Amino acid sequence: MKPAKHQYTILKQICNHIPTHLVPKLARSFGVDKKARSFSPWSHIVSMLHVQIAHSLSLNDVADTLRNHSGVLTTIRGATPPSRNGLSHANRVRDPNMAQALFWDVLSHIQNNHPNFGRGHKYSGLPKKFKRTVYAVDSTTIQLVANCIDWAKHRRRKAAAKCHMQLNLQTFLPEFAIVKEASTHDSTEAYRLCLNLKSGEIAVFDCRKIYAEKNCLQFGSIAHKNRKIGIANKIRKLG
Repeated sequence: MKPAKHQYTILKQICNHIPTHLVPKLARSFGVDKKARSFSPWSHIVSMLHVQIAHSLSLNDVADTLRNHSGVLTTIRGATPPSRNGLSHANRVRDPNMAQALFWDVLSHIQNNHPNFGRGHKYSGLPKKFKRTVYAVDSTTIQLVANCIDWAKHRRRKAAAKCHMQLNLQTFLPEFAIVKEASTHDSTEAYRLCLNLKSGEIAVFDCRKIYAEKNCLQFGSIAHKNRKIGIANKIRKLG
């Protein structure tokens, strides 16, 4: 069965889920509006969403693509394409905490309107009748195009960042994420990734995060290669 064609692009459909008043409100709250001239905060958000959807590789890739589709971009609440220098400057001087606040506010908005959002499907990999919340804790290294970023220096000629993620396996939505330099070891961030766990909840991780046992109640530790799966139960409660 072929999917039905839609007159709206995927980017516009995603942007329609963002409340109209939310971006200007957050821009004033984080002082982003004072640093914006021709490139508005809303256009910045739309551009960065396009980066993720299109897997853009460079500033030129983003600027050229959006400029070539400026007519369609205008229909998304009047968004305008950025210049290469304009997007670079906006990413450098504007507060990135606004993007984090926008994510949680949009997620809360969608869950209020659709209580079953993220919970309508069942993952066959989880045991049946599993009532406790299960989290997957792991990390991934993100290679960066620009090797001139000092904080992200990973190798002699490479730059990278590492994303430490806590994923809710019931909703498949991220609960907590830490993005730092790639040299950070998993065990040093496992403490913070497990701080929000409540009594009875379960975290699944590999052996490199065994240090996190100081804070979580129950763990599923997955060994490497052909080793067996080991389960470690916590003794101390969260304080």
